[in-house]
This record gives sequence, structure tokens and C-alpha cells, in this order.
Amino acid sequence: MNIAIVCYPTFGGSGVLATELGKALADKGHNIHFITYQQPVRLSGFHANIFYHEVRVPTYPLFDFPPYETALASTMVDVIMNNNVELLHVHYAIPHASAACMAKQILAKQGRHIPVITTLHGTDITLVGRDKTYSPVVTFSMNESDALTAVSQNLKEETYKNFVITKEIEVIHNFVDVKRFNKKPVDAFKKIVAPNGEKIIVHASNFRKVKRVEDVVKVFIKIIEHIPAKLLLLGDGPERPNVENVCRDCVISDKIKFLGKQEQMEDILPIADLFLLTSEYESFGLAALEAMAASVPVISTNAGGLPEININGYCGYMSNVGDVDDMAKNALAIFKDDATLQQFKENALLQAQKFDIDNIVPVYEALYKRMI
Repeated sequence: MNIAIVCYPTFGGSGVLATELGKALADKGHNIHFITYQQPVRLSGFHANIFYHEVRVPTYPLFDFPPYETALASTMVDVIMNNNVELLHVHYAIPHASAACMAKQILAKQGRHIPVITTLHGTDITLVGRDKTYSPVVTFSMNESDALTAVSQNLKEETYKNFVITKEIEVIHNFVDVKRFNKKPVDAFKKIVAPNGEKIIVHASNFRKVKRVEDVVKVFIKIIEHIPAKLLLLGDGPERPNVENVCRDCVISDKIKFLGKQEQMEDILPIADLFLLTSEYESFGLAALEAMAASVPVISTNAGGLPEININGYCGYMSNVGDVDDMAKNALAIFKDDATLQQFKENALLQAQKFDIDNIVPVYEALYKRMI
């Protein structure tokens, strides 16, 4: 099959999933055309079946804001017409779904039918899409798509609750390449981070308010009152300066490291003993799933789709949003002895294997064949 995939090229979950999906499909012999404004961060190396098409947005003095959506739709039309693309799969509704609808109508005028699949990822529905500025267009675009998928049951329910949707939404969960993350930790790296055998706790996100990264620091402060530990904060975003200031003001700032954006998460996660995710909302929680694939138990909130992957008392624990005392208590329960920690690590890997890429990609393939 010849498939075009439209996504954001950044570190967010939607871009990561779309890129990994495209790479997996290419490995199975399909031709994949990525359409976005810069090369996706997870798209590295050469692959004979993968093609990248950059959306170029011309700038004119007339425009205060460059018309990206129009340029995107035009690029979609060009790529589809000149590469025999059979299907368009757009990730994140805004603005990709509406641009896809425009491209589909342009192509129809030229006698070319192109099925459009829209995958909903989270804040495109729960936050941005609900804004009355965007809601009518988002609703129209979803209903005009030939197929709608959501990355969790929770997101499906939220979509039906907040929009008038006339189509069936199919849940296809996010996935992880377990083989990629299930590595033996590099002892030398671990000793540099924790030279005295401290427990290594990790958080990774885009540092937006919804991630509540300050809560991560609060939980860590409570944990370190009882056991030696180090905290690694991965990622970057608008809240990072604020969180850095909070850390500088606390007496244990030397035990907290900001590592910034990291492309090779599979090299870092295996050295961790625990992953903290304190978000106000997660449509799925891909970062938590990647941690589990590296045999790292997860302490998370019970928000959104997280209960669909983090099984309380099995591969981690869940707490109410903002309940840092309970999160710290649960973390210490996992750390109470080596046998308990090891059991949680083994369970985390077993849970991740349910969402392995080899189980999920065939579901997308079957959907593509139905649409084509």
C-alpha cells in the first residue's frame, strides 16, 4: 500500500506514534509518505520505503499569520497525485483533519477518491478542539473523515461527550516497540547518575501545565526523606523554568537533574527504577508505556486513559490528581525491598507486551485495507 501520514514532527505522543507507525509499516513493505513542516524527531536514518515531504509556507506581508493549513492541504494534494497515494492518515485533529478534508474535496474534483483516516490523540479533543473558536471545524472534519480512531477508550468517550459525532470511533491503543526499550541497563551510565546505588526516578514530558511537573518534584522530596534517590527530568516546555526555580529553592537540588529533550529514550529508561507521571489528564500515557517496556514500574494519576495501561498494584500504582502524599507512599511501597521492586519491574514488562507494536500495527493495516 502507498500511505500518506500527516503528523506533528515534535516530541509529543501523537508525533511519536505516527512516526513509529510509519516506520513499522515501511518495514512490512508499504510505501510511507510523511507530510509535515519538518522532519519528525523519531524519523532518522535511511529507509527505501519512507519518503518525507516538507510543507513550505510562503510568507507575505499581507499575512500576520502564515496560512499553514492551506499550504498543508496543497502539499497533500501534490503528494497524493504524484506518488499514487491510496490513503491519507492524519494524526491529531487540528489542523490536520480539516486540511485533509479540503484536500479530499480538491482531489474529488479531479476524479480521485482518497480515503481519510483521522486518529484522535488527546488535547486536540479534550482541550483545543473544545474551544468554540475551533469546535465547529473540528466537528465537521471528524464527521467528514472516512474513519475515526482514538488511542484510548477514555478519549473515545470524551469525544462523544463533547462533540456531535455521527461516525463510529474505533479504539486502537497506542503501542510501543518492546524490543527497542527492553534493554539491559548500561551499568557505567547508571553509576554516573547514582554512584552510591541510589534509586533512579524518571519523569518525561513536554512540561506543559497539564503535566503538573511540580508535583513530580513534591513526590520526590517526600521519597528522599526515606531512601536515597536521584530524579531525572526529561523533556522541555513552557513550565520548565518554573520547575527549575522550584528545584533551586529546595535543599535537595543536587539530586535533581534536568536532561532536556532526549531522542533516544531507550538508552535512558532502562537505568530507571521508577517512572512518575503526575498529569492532570492523559488521553493514554505513551511515556508511561515506554517506561513499562523498559521494565520500569509507574506511579501515575488515575486521569484519562491511564487506568487502561497502569494496573493498580500490579505494574505500578495510581492516585488522584494532586495527591502527592499517596504517590510518595505508593512509591515507597514498591521500594520496600528488592524482591518487591523486581516483581513490579517484571509485571511492567508483561503489561507493556500487551501493547507491543507487533500486536497493534496489524490492526491499522486491516483498517487501511477496509478503507481502500
